[in-house]
Amino acid sequence: MGTGSWWRGAPLAVLALVLSCGGPDPAPPAPAPPAPANTFTNPLLPVGADPWVAQRDGYYYYMHTAYNDLRIWKTAKMSDLAYAASTIAWRPPASGPASGNLWAPELYFFDGKWYIYYSAGPEGSDLGRQRTWVLENASPDPTQGTWTNKGRIFNPTEDFWAIDGTVLEQNGNRYFIWSGHNGQDGVQRLYISKMSNPWTLEGPRVELSHPEYSWETVGPPYVNEGPEILKHADKTFLVYSASFCGTDDYSLGLLTTSATADPMLPASWHKSDKPVFSKNAGSRAYAPGHNGFFVSKDGTENWLVYHANANPGEGCFDERSPRMQKFTWNADGTPNFGSPVPINTPLVKPSGE
Repeated sequence: MGTGSWWRGAPLAVLALVLSCGGPDPAPPAPAPPAPANTFTNPLLPVGADPWVAQRDGYYYYMHTAYNDLRIWKTAKMSDLAYAASTIAWRPPASGPASGNLWAPELYFFDGKWYIYYSAGPEGSDLGRQRTWVLENASPDPTQGTWTNKGRIFNPTEDFWAIDGTVLEQNGNRYFIWSGHNGQDGVQRLYISKMSNPWTLEGPRVELSHPEYSWETVGPPYVNEGPEILKHADKTFLVYSASFCGTDDYSLGLLTTSATADPMLPASWHKSDKPVFSKNAGSRAYAPGHNGFFVSKDGTENWLVYHANANPGEGCFDERSPRMQKFTWNADGTPNFGSPVPINTPLVKPSGE
């Protein structure tokens, strides 16, 4: 997600001290020069961690972590995101178990209705009580209509810290994948459970991944989080973020399985031993991660959307900005994300825009 479990239970005074340390403020990104009409520049917005994009009926619906509410940007062109207005879909109650720290919202259209999955906990600095929640909206347009709280999505027999939920559809079933704890330590692991409906889990949760390689264990805490699904040809990919987001080494990892495999079987997944997307100081991209995916309007291109910091040491705060870049496929069918592209450099817009 967003802050990692290192901050669990930290007093506000400690958080304030952390935020105030570090010497002079780093230089903000310089304004981008005028770009040709068929190009755009990163970042897409000045601020926005954990970016997510849904597509339907010719529109892109974008969300990111806003902390105090859930917002949706609607745009016909991702390259025009900066000009799109945001709509507040949900304001949390003033108190209670989901009153603050709203993280990593994801928007889906299932069975004729829209759903938002997001993480939240009590208002304040006790981040150790984060759980995952579901909202439902029957309007054809998620920026319209009324959002209804469907409550928590969880396994009552293993009710531990849970963030960054995402949905996999495979073999006619839906599965919920998230980052959570095992109830014994503060390591963030990736879990999967089958869904009986868009807001209910059934059966056990199964661990798919935990931090094990050196590039996953920069911290502490040690983190696998931000799982996202990508499909291509006969393969299903689970792209996730590894290492503590407070470090510059936050990066993307990859799990791969067959498009017909049982995703509840850990042995059906292959874990890559190296990151597939990581920092690039020359591009002013530090701690790139917690990504999403979309396709161009004409369906010919695949795009990665992710957040990153423009300067080293900026951590898990509001310096993170959303960026996007086109990616391709390797000969073996796996995604080739390349390296983060430089900010303020004109890039050709997604095809069809």
